[in-house]
Amino acid sequence: MSVRVRRVYDPAEPEDGVRVLVDRLWPRGLAKDAARVDEWPKAITPSTELRRWYHAGEGSYEEFAERYEAELAADEAAEALDGVRELLRKGDVTLLTASKTPQRSHAAVLTRLLEG
Repeated sequence: MSVRVRRVYDPAEPEDGVRVLVDRLWPRGLAKDAARVDEWPKAITPSTELRRWYHAGEGSYEEFAERYEAELAADEAAEALDGVRELLRKGDVTLLTASKTPQRSHAAVLTRLLEG
């Protein structure tokens, strides 16, 4: 079983497995039926405050990742993350994000946690 990250704007592929949207907000300009999202666990998305702080350029990616991991340790987020782990035990999972740089986003943090 594997986890991978793709932009939500890219067309779905057969090898995507379960497609999980990991953004708090629905991607701008994308119709819900076109996105082919199977799961949208908002509890594992970064808080609005953390997202705004990071996008304002107030801190490094490393600090963002630390703060985000702390958010993921909260009960509701940890339970939702366990749900994604369960999906991964059953098959491939693709994390979907609108981020233009998924390798330096919360999706990369989630990938590391799910693979670890």
